[in-house]
Amino acid sequence: MPLYEHVFLARQDASPQQVEEITNQISNVVTQLGGKVAKTEQWGMRSLSYRIEKNRKAHFVMLNIDGPAAIVAEIERQERIHEDVLRYLTVRVDELEEGPSAMMRKADRDRDDRGDRGFGDRGPREDRGFRGDREDRGFRGDREDRGPRGDRPPRRPREDDSATTGTEEQR
Repeated sequence: MPLYEHVFLARQDASPQQVEEITNQISNVVTQLGGKVAKTEQWGMRSLSYRIEKNRKAHFVMLNIDGPAAIVAEIERQERIHEDVLRYLTVRVDELEEGPSAMMRKADRDRDDRGDRGFGDRGPREDRGFRGDREDRGFRGDREDRGPRGDRPPRRPREDDSATTGTEEQR
């Protein structure tokens, strides 16, 4: 049978229990029509890239489905009717992913990266000093000895400038 990954977004106003009910309804439709749900992942409440029906966030849920195409048509029909579902996307895949999806691995990796440092990536502030300690950077008063263009060489004359500013030999 064909394999599908199905993701839907539920409104931010919906409670986690309501999202779970929607997921159960979809799973029941799949099993009634002769398919099976291989995996269900709740990705949680995430920010949207742009507003969808006045919502800035949504509950994300992914289902791995093994069943005929009629199942997908029925799921999408019911999600169009459901008022709490903002968007959905179904993609046919060659094989279903074992273990956690990329979104779940990313969430785990983000949690592990933070650790207990408490200072972000740069360490405590007292070790970094302040901007006045930097000797490699001058201040505006140092520019006068470099000329009006700083360290850059003088500008090359353009071809059309040579007719007006060049010597008679160049004309």
